[in-house]
Amino acid sequence: MNLLTLSQSYDEKKVSPVEIVQQILNKIQQKNPACNAFITVCEEEAFTAARQAEEEIMAGRKRGPLHGVPIAIKDLIFTKKIRTTMGSKVYQNYVPDLDATVVQKCLEAGAILIGKTNTHEFAYGPIGDRSFFGPSRNPYDLEKITGGSSGGSGAAMAANLAYAALGTDTGGSIRIPASACGIVGMKPTFGLVSKYGVFDLAYTLDHVGPMTKTVKDNAALLNLLVGHDEKDPYSFSKTSEDYSRLIGESVKGKVIGLPSFFFQNIEEEVRKAVDQVIDVYRSLGAEIREVAVKGIDEIAEGQRVTIQAEAYAVHEKTMRDHADDLDPEVRERLVMSKEVRGYEYVQVQQRRKHLIDQFNESFHRVDVLLTPTLPIIPTNINQRDVMIGNHAEGVRQALLRLTSPTNFTGNPGLSIPCGFSRGGLPIGFQLIGKHRDEAQLYQFGFVYEQATSMNIDVAGNNAGE
Repeated sequence: MNLLTLSQSYDEKKVSPVEIVQQILNKIQQKNPACNAFITVCEEEAFTAARQAEEEIMAGRKRGPLHGVPIAIKDLIFTKKIRTTMGSKVYQNYVPDLDATVVQKCLEAGAILIGKTNTHEFAYGPIGDRSFFGPSRNPYDLEKITGGSSGGSGAAMAANLAYAALGTDTGGSIRIPASACGIVGMKPTFGLVSKYGVFDLAYTLDHVGPMTKTVKDNAALLNLLVGHDEKDPYSFSKTSEDYSRLIGESVKGKVIGLPSFFFQNIEEEVRKAVDQVIDVYRSLGAEIREVAVKGIDEIAEGQRVTIQAEAYAVHEKTMRDHADDLDPEVRERLVMSKEVRGYEYVQVQQRRKHLIDQFNESFHRVDVLLTPTLPIIPTNINQRDVMIGNHAEGVRQALLRLTSPTNFTGNPGLSIPCGFSRGGLPIGFQLIGKHRDEAQLYQFGFVYEQATSMNIDVAGNNAGE
């Protein structure tokens, strides 16, 4: 079952939250040692919450679609009285005294926190194999990466160890593991979801978002997460909105843009899978149009400068006091980040609004942009270089290349599964929209999902078996 199917089963009194939590914990016990999705499993807390949810639901006091639903939270998001490690030795025993705003919202909706999921140390890596607690492993092939940094959340969803998960995304860290693990992942518009109580990686690039099995599940969870939060200086005021409101509407006559930058140097299996996606949309009556995105090279460079400068600002004290405790690769990346000069960072920020406006000119001619999420199939754990045709590229650079530009611009991006490689590894495509246009992305995502029956629940039921 996916999230909304489970919620309906509660309404019909077919199953109980206590039964579901027991099933999930049994699966975690069986599968987590192999895929390493969870750092901390909240067994006692989950049963307590399940008993309360069962009592309330049976008494007709259901709070909404998340009530009684087991969810996983990335171990970068603070949970009160439950350790939050950031995937690092430095914080291996850290227990926050507060819940992040997104956790508060989930708990108030009656969701059940089943555990804290693995993350690339400090979320500073898109691969997912550099955690103090060991790499998260792809349930479709345990020798392959989950992608990162929200790799544990991706693995938990693919292996059916939760009904939904929260991740964070600074350069692609929700969408990368969503693609690599065959699930749906949304990076919302910057500022739409509060970051309060989420350990920083880069102040102006970090996003929190939902990871689910289906598009409708994703919209339901985003509906819960959004809202102005005065405790987050980047949170913008906004009236409430139902992000599922366009789900089920046709895309006939809509225009999909294919930005040329995002189709350069991609593996042939990825290209074929995305070509099939394009054919599906064409068959549904959408117009396909190639577009050139202005300033994309400068945006990519702006993202690099911004993440490095801000990440070192976050970790300057960590590097001074605990450098020897960090993973060598993460430490090396932070050392490199220190090389960004103050004037370079300021110059980028001065140009940023202009570059965002240029990027958004694309939407004068199209409704959404469609791209591969990743240019490559998930690589081996610890692999650091990959050949794309005759083109050699670092794995980290390849994983980030198609997702990170929209962290800099703040545009929403939705990754949706679109098939498998010859080796049985998931492939995903990405839909990018105007700021605050998540509802339309869900509209496009859902019609594809329905047209192809690429219901992620089918794939997930086989993952990790």
